[in-house]
Amino acid sequence: MLLTMSDKELNRVNAIKDVCERRLKQKDAAASLGITRRQVQRLVNQYRQHGAAGLISQRRNKPSNRRLDPQLKSRVLSIIHERYLDFGPTFANEKLREHHGFKLSTETLRQWMISDGLWIPKIKRVAKAHPPRMRRECFGELIQIDGSHHDWFEGRADKCCLIVYIDDATGRLTALEFTEVESTYDYMNITRRHLEQHGKPVAFYSDKHSVFKVNHPEAFTGTHTTQFGRALHELNIELICANSPQAKGRVERVNYTLQDRLIKEMRLAGISSIEAANQWLPTFIEDFNQRFSREPYSLIDAHRPLRESAAELDDIFSRQMTRTVSQSLTLQYEKVIYLLENTPETTRLIGKKVMVYNYPDGTIDIKHCGKSLKVTVHDKLRTVNEAVIVNSKQLDTTLKRAKISQEKRELEKEGNKSDKDFHLSTQNFDFKVTRRFTEQIKPDR
Repeated sequence: MLLTMSDKELNRVNAIKDVCERRLKQKDAAASLGITRRQVQRLVNQYRQHGAAGLISQRRNKPSNRRLDPQLKSRVLSIIHERYLDFGPTFANEKLREHHGFKLSTETLRQWMISDGLWIPKIKRVAKAHPPRMRRECFGELIQIDGSHHDWFEGRADKCCLIVYIDDATGRLTALEFTEVESTYDYMNITRRHLEQHGKPVAFYSDKHSVFKVNHPEAFTGTHTTQFGRALHELNIELICANSPQAKGRVERVNYTLQDRLIKEMRLAGISSIEAANQWLPTFIEDFNQRFSREPYSLIDAHRPLRESAAELDDIFSRQMTRTVSQSLTLQYEKVIYLLENTPETTRLIGKKVMVYNYPDGTIDIKHCGKSLKVTVHDKLRTVNEAVIVNSKQLDTTLKRAKISQEKRELEKEGNKSDKDFHLSTQNFDFKVTRRFTEQIKPDR
């Protein structure tokens, strides 16, 4: 007869056999096996009655007396299948405790999900090796920033971008915001809120996106600085671009975590728009930081106080371009010709450089030595649009805008059939141009 025994039971067979054959005393056997003399006597009786089979545990292959009710396991797994099918054990256990009142061990739930095929244990996953990098010592020493393009609303809204700001030392989320694209103005607005809330960090750590780095290989002229980089330089904040996604692993890993947790939290909260999500995000940030942030090695806050006024920040976080005033007191910016007021002060600016400030709200201000100049729009240059150069992250949004523009142009073509429709389709053009054009076509009708 073949018996299956553990190493512990095999050691007991030899010791109990020696006791039965009087080659070993019971107290010596108890000391070597780590049990009492009474237990040795019971094992001797089992051996004499059943042989080596009497030393095999009678509880083997039988359920534990301390196991949970199988009906409870069935109820929990049915809830997970219904509502938390793509949740991990830890996250699912949090929701089961908060919304359903189940108080389970995370490890117990993990084993249940593994046996039911809902979770793959880490030992069976493909290992990824990356060189480690120590965290920074102080909060505010290094803030990693990145934009994550994803279907955040699971089809309930259009795909968009989540801009993430995370502190390297503590893993705290300092800012989150959904945007349609990953643009310079979006980063400027979020950076300004970070500065107003926490102060100025030592450095921001980003990828090589065109918002942060001039990527044109033939750009030999100019300052080789983007508008965002210029704004940080004026604020005395360092901008560092990583050479690979693995180098800024902190923000890359939190992107994967957010693509898991944030999506499901918004699903449970019934959020289906960018506006509603941005209003709700501070609540998520607070809960996320309580769960996952850690204390820094040093308690010193490396953020510096923000001493710039609101007006100064408005100028810093705007697009700034230099233009030369012509002999006719005009300058051109974004296909618009601006005419300066003819005064002795502006006349002295002919041939000199002035600064054009393009603010996020679309307003334009032209200044010289920090003083605003009075200007009027002289003319708008109407030319055929050249080919638009975009990166892959902005392709979806660019195509959507192209479709909207094409629909408007189709409506304008249909509106040309009547004077009334024509006037409606060209209401955004200059009134004088519209009036002159309608006077030319009326006699022919």
